[in-house]
Amino acid sequence: MAGRVQDRVCVVTGAAAGIGRAVAGRLAEEGGRVALADIDAEGAERAAAEIPGSAAFAVDVTDPASVEALYASVRERFGSVDVCHNNAGILLPDDTDPPATDLDVWNRILAVDLTGVFLCMKHQLPHLLETGGGSIVNMSSMVALIGSATPQTAYAAAKGGVLAMTREVAITYARSGVRCNALCPGPVDTPLFRNALAADEGGLERRMVHIPMGRLGAFDDIAGAVLYLASDDSAWTTGQALVVDGGITAAYTTPA
Repeated sequence: MAGRVQDRVCVVTGAAAGIGRAVAGRLAEEGGRVALADIDAEGAERAAAEIPGSAAFAVDVTDPASVEALYASVRERFGSVDVCHNNAGILLPDDTDPPATDLDVWNRILAVDLTGVFLCMKHQLPHLLETGGGSIVNMSSMVALIGSATPQTAYAAAKGGVLAMTREVAITYARSGVRCNALCPGPVDTPLFRNALAADEGGLERRMVHIPMGRLGAFDDIAGAVLYLASDDSAWTTGQALVVDGGITAAYTTPA
């Protein structure tokens, strides 16, 4: 039985570990030929060694030349680009409220989490269009929709920008065979998330109070959602924000 992304070339950034690694593995299980891209080239190689039919690529999503080279290399290696999960991102513990957040922290987060997604779409779209279209799944966040339990000004701004870009790209290329959607996770139990809370005593407890399902998200929760948006199961879905947050936004938002 064919998988849900059978024989499609799937590019996952930030794929050396965490959510990206889980997504890459899930796409491969469903028949995808997966390109694992990460600034941690050795980590990407280790992950790719565990995923049959995959390959590792080094990329710095803040560097235009590096991003352009990534998609050219994937196209040369696999023959097409069909699914792009723009997952690479960072959280920094020094990202708090505006008076307390240094400009270099702001610039670093926006460079990776917002400009990095822009650069990926800039260089993946020509390949998607040339080979008949495909699916882009951008990593946004629940904080693009509601406020965070503790301030993350730069991160929230970046993820809000990703959501806006997603809608623009979806509208622009809707009749060209390219779908573009965003995933908006709630707090996922990753080393990145734990590190961001390291200096915030009680930060995890404050967040847990707001999760109706009573737990942090797991890698598989996010991988399943990416698979849905990557596959033909979502063939008439574009420009959307798929929220996977354990019920948080349902509890703290009301209809207009």
